[in-house]
Amino acid sequence: MVKLIPRSIVRSHMFIQVSETPNPQTMKFIPGVVVMPSGKSASFSKTDEVSFKNSPLAKALLEISEIEGVFFGDTFISITKIEKASWLPLKTLVIAHIMDYLMSGKAIWVDMQIDQTPSGDVINSVKKPHEKQQSHLSVPQDQITAQIIELIDTRVRPAVAEDGGDIEFDSFDNGVVYVRLRGACSGCPSSVYTLKNGIENMLKYYVPEVQEVREVGD
Repeated sequence: MVKLIPRSIVRSHMFIQVSETPNPQTMKFIPGVVVMPSGKSASFSKTDEVSFKNSPLAKALLEISEIEGVFFGDTFISITKIEKASWLPLKTLVIAHIMDYLMSGKAIWVDMQIDQTPSGDVINSVKKPHEKQQSHLSVPQDQITAQIIELIDTRVRPAVAEDGGDIEFDSFDNGVVYVRLRGACSGCPSSVYTLKNGIENMLKYYVPEVQEVREVGD
């Protein structure tokens, strides 16, 4: 169980910073409090109630009709809207929801126990992304795989988090690194370019065994 945030602390972080992301449908909201344990993340969708049953804040945000996805990073919340919605009124509504929730003193998480969705994602888990899934291409966690995971965790994830997203290692097989994109990165028009020209080139440079990087869906 995560401890409640004292109201005195919440009041000292009343300003919620908002920034655009490379994905025009997603905005990043920084409430000034810890949202997830460092380096951890979780995504939530309207269509899967299991994924947000332990997060009242995610549930409250998804009850807004114009919102179709919520992503929690360690210090930020990324909100993905439906395409036809406008950010002008929606941004103010999201800020009000987050502020009211934090002011109530309620926990962002009700329970941090492992809770798997039908797709295999672990929600509310404190495990690292590559530890939380059964890959569709099961390979031993050998030295090459460990090096790939370390590069993604230390060089890629911090940069991606700046844009309100996350990248998770899925598996490594026959020279191909499979990853999952979360938050602002999911569905972003520039994500394919970033994957191929940024992440793929970097991994190839440090790990000669890497031939390609591909995104996998849930």
